[in-house]
Amino acid sequence: MALAVAFGTEPVDLARAIGEPSSLDRLIVVGVRLPRVALGAIAGGGLAVAGVAFQAILRNPLAEPYVLGVSGGAALGATLVITFGSSLLTTASLVGASAISVGAFAGGLGATALSYFLARSPGSSAAVGTARSDASILLAGVVINSIAASAITMVKTLVSASKSQELLLWLMGFLDVPSLASLATVSALVTVGGLLLAFDAGRYNLLALGDEAAEHLGVDVRALERRAFLGCSLVVGAIVSVTGLIAFVGLIVPHALRRLYGPDTRVTLPTSFFAGGAMLVLCDLGARLCFRALRTEPPVGAVTALVGGPLFLILLRQRRA
Repeated sequence: MALAVAFGTEPVDLARAIGEPSSLDRLIVVGVRLPRVALGAIAGGGLAVAGVAFQAILRNPLAEPYVLGVSGGAALGATLVITFGSSLLTTASLVGASAISVGAFAGGLGATALSYFLARSPGSSAAVGTARSDASILLAGVVINSIAASAITMVKTLVSASKSQELLLWLMGFLDVPSLASLATVSALVTVGGLLLAFDAGRYNLLALGDEAAEHLGVDVRALERRAFLGCSLVVGAIVSVTGLIAFVGLIVPHALRRLYGPDTRVTLPTSFFAGGAMLVLCDLGARLCFRALRTEPPVGAVTALVGGPLFLILLRQRRA
């Protein structure tokens, strides 16, 4: 975060920014970079925490919000609010930001429920961690993302060129300077959802023993799954409502931390928040520094996809082996 505040598309003098309140350097550091870096830290941390919870609940190391289609569903919900609710609410106001968050939460929750339904073995109440669902959950995520992307594309054909360009940013993922209202809203929602997930961190460990063993130890597996999916939908919906689709943060960070600290969710859940925030902030810093050479700033979602996509293929190959 310190590096991201100190460096960017334009060089600044930190001493002048601190000592001269009316200077341009102060405006860039405090008014532009700090809110953007804070948003990146919160978004990256929230996506990583959701990735830890999804992987624990589904017992699938390839699970993460983007792969499962949760981010796509949230983006579709936010897109519908932005497109058809603009006459009543504006995204700049607290009410508008909350409305977009509600739309993203509803879309993410719907995608989560669909993935959850498709992951269960048909004709039984078995948990989502079965051999059948291990592959079907990934296939369901691909389908849900395709449906959401197609729906967003159809919406783009119904709006003006400027609104279509705005919607295109949602598909690529971006970090912009948020308003204080938007930053406060997403921070509050991510905090609530993250605390809900952290409350069950110890119970996630018991799921590794299997549903029957976990229930014998006093865990209500169905209720645990519902709380986890609700918390993840809240976190992802809040983030997507502000940043759009940002992929693979929830995949890379949990895997890296499990290699460092082991599989204990009580450890990986809180550490993933800080590591995920650091990763997204660094990716955003890289995107901003590219402006000096390319004279354009690539969306941070493209940067995380370039980093996480090859890793996902490697993990998929290792899992098949």
